[in-house]
Amino acid sequence: MQQEPIPSTANQDSYQEDMGENDSDFLLTSEQEAAMMATYGSGTEDHRFELPDPDAPPVGDATEKSSLASDRDPQSGDKAKSDKTAFHNNYVGYMDLFADKQTVMKYLDAHQGWFRRCAHPFKADPIGTTGYAMGVGQVGAMGFQVDARVGLDLLPPDENSTYRIVTIPIPNQPPQGYEVDFQAEMRLEEKTVDLQSGSGGTAIMTSIEWDLNIVVSLQFPPFILRLSQDILQKTGDGVLGFVVKRVSKSLTAKVQDDFHKTHAIKVPKQIKLRR
Repeated sequence: MQQEPIPSTANQDSYQEDMGENDSDFLLTSEQEAAMMATYGSGTEDHRFELPDPDAPPVGDATEKSSLASDRDPQSGDKAKSDKTAFHNNYVGYMDLFADKQTVMKYLDAHQGWFRRCAHPFKADPIGTTGYAMGVGQVGAMGFQVDARVGLDLLPPDENSTYRIVTIPIPNQPPQGYEVDFQAEMRLEEKTVDLQSGSGGTAIMTSIEWDLNIVVSLQFPPFILRLSQDILQKTGDGVLGFVVKRVSKSLTAKVQDDFHKTHAIKVPKQIKLRR
């Protein structure tokens, strides 16, 4: 579903908007990495802020190595190399469906019929009766990437017609070097809209508003940890924000179109639905 980002520095980075040519790829190009390094790495000539070649042999004198090691040495009080780095995103989204609330809820409850086809080109393999293993393809930058997957449980609505989606483990999946905490809440509101046509009249529409809180913790290899924390954090936040935006935008459009198609609903031209 389309998102509306809460303002943050990461979400304003220009390189987010054009990453990848394929909807299932989220890899920074060399040009985008160079632009990012110019933005976050400017103003310092410290070799520790440069991206090293992971295949190159160690270089530098003993002082150089000692200085670098102390930056990540747990005894120094800084983050150890074995620690995961956490990236956060908070989003608010919306979607309008041209039908009454009960019709919309019946459709949402039957997600076994629409979720997987609307998730395409992203993979969504069933987990039990309400869960899915959602895969968004390769995600990464600066020589590091992961095959991103997250287990999502689409919970039934509560007494206030509020839907929630939470993270669940993916069965039999080996350790991936990352963890995802996905928490989403979706609220429905039935509205009356004026058709404003020659004959006048009104119609019923259901507005869906939702918010998402997501935290991704990544285990990075040593060559990535040699980057400055500023570059690492802002790059990760930016990539995560872009992934959420792209997946959200794709899913929103397809769910909205699928709902109206399966219910043979023709939306009047004068009604502009949010998506």
